[in-house]
Amino acid sequence: MSSTLLEVTRAGHEEIERLERLIVKDLQNEPASSKDRLFQSHRVRNMIDTITITTEKLIDIYEDKDNARKDEIAALGGQTATGTNVFSAFYDRLKEIREYHRKHQAARVVDANEEYEELLKEELRIEFRGEEAFGRYLDLHELYNEYINSKFGEHIEYSAYVEVFSEPQKIPRKLKLTRQYREYLENLLEYLIYFFERTEPLQDLDRIFTKSPTQNLGRINPFTDFLSLCPKNATRGLEPGLST
Repeated sequence: MSSTLLEVTRAGHEEIERLERLIVKDLQNEPASSKDRLFQSHRVRNMIDTITITTEKLIDIYEDKDNARKDEIAALGGQTATGTNVFSAFYDRLKEIREYHRKHQAARVVDANEEYEELLKEELRIEFRGEEAFGRYLDLHELYNEYINSKFGEHIEYSAYVEVFSEPQKIPRKLKLTRQYREYLENLLEYLIYFFERTEPLQDLDRIFTKSPTQNLGRINPFTDFLSLCPKNATRGLEPGLST
């Protein structure tokens, strides 16, 4: 049986409705631990992304820029270039259905609700380094080494770096006008964004940066607003060599 635009449209709306109900059901369950809460957030994030993708496909279908949907609706009514032939359209559809069932006689009927319910039990694989303790702490060791081996940095202990890395305004301006400092700052921001995406998947990062008055790297402190959104105590970090 051919997958027509109308069938795709119906299936798309059905999928969105099921996922919306599943999101509500998942969020009604109180996670037993911070780890379970993180799994829940990522499950919901994935379902939201799927809803967004499906919605965009439905919008394309409804816009019907190539008139394919219009032609299909006309064909259902037996409309042809030479006139209307209702019986021809009916028997063409009947032939498609019979051909499909002839080829798939042993096809098993799948309960879509059961299939979607399995999503609630899914434990997604989230990549964290050992020092990050599954999202509890930042792992700034690479950036720390970059900092102490630079012209703009100081030879300080890791624990001291954790306290000052978010205060670039303390670095003299003349030391900031280098490619080395620019690359360090870009690497730091890239890591913080990556950490945030893994620990707070339901937050809208683009919206946060748009609203943030310190979003520009040229401002005094580009990290103040961002770090306030990270998990509590995340900036404590871990001493070099310690494992979780």
